[in-house]
Amino acid sequence: MAHLRYKALELVQQRVEVKVPVTKRKVSEYFGENTFGLDQMKKTLSPEVYHHITESIKKGTKIDEDTANLVALAIKSWALLKGATHFTHWFQPLTGATAEKHDSFFDASTGLERFMGSELVQQEPDASSFPSGGIRSTFEARGYTAWDPSSPVFILETTLCIPTVFVSYTGETLDYKAPLLKSVEALDRAATRICKHFDKNVSRVTPSLGVEQEYFIIDKALFSARPDLVMSGRTLFGHNPARGQQLNDHYFGSIPTRAFNFMKDFEQEALKLGIPVRTRHNEVAPSQFEVAPLYEEINVATDHNQLLQDLMEKVAVRHDLKVLFHEKPFAGLNGSGKHNNWSLTTDTGVNLYQPSSSARENLIFLIFFVNTIKAVYEYSDLLRASVASAGNDHRLGANEAPPAIMSVFIGAQMTAVLDELEQHGNIKIKKGENMYMKLGIDKIPEIILDNTDRNRTSPFAFTGNKFEFRAVGSDSNVAQPMTVLSLAVADQLNQFNEELEIKINKGREKKIAIVEILRDYIVKSKDIRFEGDGYSQAWEDTARKRGLSNVKSTPRALGAYLVRKSKSLFKRHKVFSDVELMARNEIMLENYILKIQIESRIMSDLAMNHIIPTAIAYQNKLIHNASGLQNLGIKNDFVVNTIKRISTYIETIQNDCILMTKERKKINQVNDTLKKATAYCDEIKGKYFEPIRHAVDKLELIVDDEDWPLVKYREMLFLK
Repeated sequence: MAHLRYKALELVQQRVEVKVPVTKRKVSEYFGENTFGLDQMKKTLSPEVYHHITESIKKGTKIDEDTANLVALAIKSWALLKGATHFTHWFQPLTGATAEKHDSFFDASTGLERFMGSELVQQEPDASSFPSGGIRSTFEARGYTAWDPSSPVFILETTLCIPTVFVSYTGETLDYKAPLLKSVEALDRAATRICKHFDKNVSRVTPSLGVEQEYFIIDKALFSARPDLVMSGRTLFGHNPARGQQLNDHYFGSIPTRAFNFMKDFEQEALKLGIPVRTRHNEVAPSQFEVAPLYEEINVATDHNQLLQDLMEKVAVRHDLKVLFHEKPFAGLNGSGKHNNWSLTTDTGVNLYQPSSSARENLIFLIFFVNTIKAVYEYSDLLRASVASAGNDHRLGANEAPPAIMSVFIGAQMTAVLDELEQHGNIKIKKGENMYMKLGIDKIPEIILDNTDRNRTSPFAFTGNKFEFRAVGSDSNVAQPMTVLSLAVADQLNQFNEELEIKINKGREKKIAIVEILRDYIVKSKDIRFEGDGYSQAWEDTARKRGLSNVKSTPRALGAYLVRKSKSLFKRHKVFSDVELMARNEIMLENYILKIQIESRIMSDLAMNHIIPTAIAYQNKLIHNASGLQNLGIKNDFVVNTIKRISTYIETIQNDCILMTKERKKINQVNDTLKKATAYCDEIKGKYFEPIRHAVDKLELIVDDEDWPLVKYREMLFLK
């Protein structure tokens, strides 16, 4: 296999720079040109039809057949002018990837291009091979995709893609989008109800999302020469190079030429698709980068993040590159996250997490600020479960990733504000006195003016006018954690509303009642707030004393979905039934099992069929050398000791691989999915992965570089 490594390295040396055609048009002239959304509908449809569409989006009602046909006609005309030949319902099943089935516009029976409203609104893909968690049997194949008109349709290459939800024949959701839309509706209702206490003109509150996407890129040939990367998305073996990220010279450094050309290319394509990419930079680890768009409505932002990942992978092929979205593709280096910057905005243009010079608006800010902290406190275990995956387990708590302990960072200034409110929130306000001034609410903008510090070790941090959920993994569909976060906050806001109305009905002045409730919430949720080093042992000890969970493995974290409190939350807001929740939990556990199983199998294959033969061959060279030296009367202890060390490492690898395979066969007989996932976590990954890797990585340092079969870290990571 060593010849593949050197062939790959030769290909890298022969790479010719891919020149990206630079358009002379300004971005504003081509932004969104390959999308057809509400703006385009407004220009091409009659006011009556456009009104039907917007009302359907607002109320979640079904679009009638006549309206659907008129919209489909407009979309078809636009798509054909753009060169589209096929259309597809683009959806996000529980595989973690996007899915699509292309149908041609051309109808041979009529000799014309055809696209009806019924084809726009609904299709019937085969649902039998998508994960269902036992909801559907394999022979029960029927499923439905239904158009989501709130997310623009788009053209990718020559195919019109229609964002849709995906449900089973019996109505259960089988995707990520449908639950997100339901949670957003719940949040809108709860938040709007509060806003109307202050502004009757508010009729809608929408969560906004900006996703900072981290990723690695390596040469495609080097990727192909690493079977572990191809099969599992991460390197199962590989010794850290002498120079990794310790100099911090890559972070925000000059972007390598190949990476820069790739970025320009995919950014241009993304902008045409209406994805508002804005920021690009080097991340901390070599060959690690980040792309970040502007904020969008959460549903569109989620679709755009999935589309951006697909687009980046397609464009990378043109540059002979491979994008790695795995949370931890390289041991000992920074993992990749997907930082979710989340905020709430009213249809009157107010960011509810933005402090204001208006004391009245700051009271609204405090309501949403404190209730969000309380929601994270109440559902911290569920939020941890929402980011759980086999890949993210490697990242959480590692290099510059937040720990598995859920906590909230708000900064010293906002801590002072909440402490002040906690201590003085029960002061008596006399008639005519300025409550805002007496409680210091009117001074909030002044206090947090310079509150720009960040805590990179915090999984959930307030950053001035938004909350940043940093614990989300780079390969995750953000819909899952955003569904949980939106629903938790919605539920907490409903609780606040109920308590407020009880106090008002008892004659309590509204502003005083609000402060009393907030003060109570501040006290009750104080344990979730943490301002220090999340990596420290001291924080783990403190978190334990506070009763905060520190669940480091996915199988154990996912249990939070099935506790009574979580079931009640999802059922109360009609997001998941108990059956759907059980099914999703089953799917996530099965996904974990399969990923660890694949890693275990490829680890054994590489170790037994490539590493050990290479080590033995090199050892034989040393034995021959030692024998020759001995014949000359020369004793070389170093060579002899090296031969012995190689034998020790070979024995470790061989024994552990054999035992791991036996254990895997035994675990595969377990029927209970949770027990099986836990066994794969503890008895396979926990017991064997690290010892086998350690021995292989030690052999990498010993065996002649020319003989080593795997592309090394130092060869993969420093993109020119």
